[in-house]
Amino acid sequence: MIRRLIYTILGLGSVVLVIGGAGFGWLWATLPETAGTIEVPVLEQPVQVYRDDSGIAHIFAKSSRDAYFALGFVHAQDRLWQMETMRRLGAGRLAEVLGPAALPSDKWMRTLGLYRLAERQVEDLSEPVRAALNLYAAGVNARIAHSRRLPWGVPALEFAFLGFTPEPWRPADSLVWGKIVAARLGGNWRDEILRTRLARKLAPARVGELWPLYPDDAPGTIEEALALTRPFDLDKLAALDPAPAGLPRGASNAWVVARKNTSTRGAILANDPHLGFTQPILWYLARIEAPDLKVTGATIPGVPFTILGHNGKIAWGMTNTQSDIQDLFVEQTDADGRRYKTPDGWRDFETRSEIIKVKDADPVTITVRESRHGPIISDIDGGTARAAGKDVVMALSATYLEPEDLTPEAFFHINRAENWDAFVDALRDFQAPQNNFFFASTGGDIGFIAPGLVPVRKRGWGLVPSPGWDGETDWTGYVPFDELPSILNPPSGRIVNANNRITPKGYPHFISYDWAPAYRARRIIELLDKKRQSVHGTTRIQQDHVSEMAKRLLPLMTDIEPADEGGRRALAMLGEWNGAMSRGRPEPLIFSTWLLELNQALYADELGDLYREYLTLRPRFIESVLRGRQAWCDNVNTAEEEDCPSRLRHSLDRALTKLADTFGSDIGAWRWGDVHRARFANRAFSGVPWLSRLVDLEIPTDGGNYTVNRGASHINNPSRPFEHIHGPGFRAIYDLADLRRSRFIIATGQSGHPASPHYRDLLADWRDGRYKRMSTAAAALKNSADTLVLTPVPGNR
Repeated sequence: MIRRLIYTILGLGSVVLVIGGAGFGWLWATLPETAGTIEVPVLEQPVQVYRDDSGIAHIFAKSSRDAYFALGFVHAQDRLWQMETMRRLGAGRLAEVLGPAALPSDKWMRTLGLYRLAERQVEDLSEPVRAALNLYAAGVNARIAHSRRLPWGVPALEFAFLGFTPEPWRPADSLVWGKIVAARLGGNWRDEILRTRLARKLAPARVGELWPLYPDDAPGTIEEALALTRPFDLDKLAALDPAPAGLPRGASNAWVVARKNTSTRGAILANDPHLGFTQPILWYLARIEAPDLKVTGATIPGVPFTILGHNGKIAWGMTNTQSDIQDLFVEQTDADGRRYKTPDGWRDFETRSEIIKVKDADPVTITVRESRHGPIISDIDGGTARAAGKDVVMALSATYLEPEDLTPEAFFHINRAENWDAFVDALRDFQAPQNNFFFASTGGDIGFIAPGLVPVRKRGWGLVPSPGWDGETDWTGYVPFDELPSILNPPSGRIVNANNRITPKGYPHFISYDWAPAYRARRIIELLDKKRQSVHGTTRIQQDHVSEMAKRLLPLMTDIEPADEGGRRALAMLGEWNGAMSRGRPEPLIFSTWLLELNQALYADELGDLYREYLTLRPRFIESVLRGRQAWCDNVNTAEEEDCPSRLRHSLDRALTKLADTFGSDIGAWRWGDVHRARFANRAFSGVPWLSRLVDLEIPTDGGNYTVNRGASHINNPSRPFEHIHGPGFRAIYDLADLRRSRFIIATGQSGHPASPHYRDLLADWRDGRYKRMSTAAAALKNSADTLVLTPVPGNR
């Protein structure tokens, strides 16, 4: 019996090993070919693709035409599933493969009509740009076709997992990415709704206090919007956006230093855009060398142009302006809902039907109406439309919904620009969202310009929904390009932006009231002014994690008498702390938890069920309360009148109790890195318990929401408020004295394939401030890198 049991166990073990071995064998077999020769159509001359030891693609082609094709092929080899989800998101076709759970997203995207705009955009572009898009698409499709001839027959694991094959790639698939990013970065319409929802609970003046630095007459504007939106179920309207409330906003750092302030005899430009983390990361490093196109930097799979980088003559970077490019308008309709009121009388809605296919369910048909202001978003949810009644609906205006968008032209020409004038001319075509572009040239010029459509409003600032029928708050046009903020070669020899205000006092046009606090910008300037800059010194600035926000708030928070010995020790530690959000220290954890508890103590009682909708760390509001608006310190739900010191003691005590319950009583053993971990979730497999441990990436990190090395989190996530989910997925430093010395890093790895050695190999380098160069000569790459040769099929030349 024992012998039989042993044989049975051994037999089962052998079966498991065979099945597991076969599975791993199939997994490894699905990795893309990175060496050898592949015959492809469309190509005119052979192209060499060298992948270095980090998987970074170096494309050497005889023409830009063949280079665009090769980039499409390489992107599809390493990131096709990422590209597939991007185009399906933008087209509102996720439910087709993911099922009913994706319907809210699809309804939202179909209502906005982003893909329809991308299709129209293709026709508006110049012939050279259309040719680049078509060649790139041909490269993607060549990879898809080639994969079908291989034994496993699918171009990426996820297609096998979900049981479908990708459709041919189209130019509009590349362009919809820009629309998606613009919608994400320019999405402040939910703040308009939130301010109005809060006005149903609070006096308008108190709503204005929740957003310090707003205009003096904002309370009156909010009061008007309160009456205007009374028929709407604003809770349902706010829930239409598929993204959770309170996510960190898109942000970035960029600075450029003139050569007179550097030790390299050339300008230095640094850039790190901040976006939400995914696995794989949004960015893909690539270098293209062709006689008529030389670019190195960050590409985005699905797009043929280099978004951030250098071309041997100039380097460029970007930050988000955070301008107000969206407004909500309440439209008055007639009895049957076919027409809406305008200043010139009644006008018919433009209508269309959208059929959304749903996996394992019946198709869903929605009717989309559009007014002169934009799509009617209140039609998306039937409950919202009924709550609104028959006489009013809500329309969304946004600059990224405007037709005749030539933004792809801008990137096409930036990739080829050789000086400031050509760079600026290229950006005349940039539409949305408004961004801050940084510039440096090998000739010594440095510059800044903020291109993009900025609405000129007849009245108001778009803080809350306004009437659409009277025309009083309509957009009358856009700020002229030549009047947008810009500067060339400032006397200081440096330009810095970290999403802070870009307009000087007296600037004649309204851009935004939603500028990021100046904490990061102030810290960068402080470090730049200490000494002449080098590339090594610039890397240290990008890694800096001292919180100017913490240093500003702590004197206001710690001026209290602690309740007990634990509080006394915590205050002593914070009193000696330099504000560095170091993953190995307890002080960042104590401070952040205390600040979160203080937010709850100050306004959860007034806001009630809207508390989490408004909740982030809100340092400017906290400072305004502790410096003067101390009525917020009184808990309206208690009879006793409370002051700010008591609220500070209460929130500190709650924070220390929670931390002790989680991490033990030894306060010195607590670590910020225990909760502040960068997480990169694989969207295809993250929900599968046994797979998520293999495909999701995590690593403890320094930084916080307001540090230069930004470690932003979703503060109103009740279970993981400090998880690092947003930040610099790409960092670059450009040395204009010799651009070959420029350095780059992305957060995860080049490949989206979990079995690839380049799926996660850059993660620790990214966290620890190590970079890659992308300037190795072709001869050296031949001896040290995988070499893939794409060659035309016979008769193709």
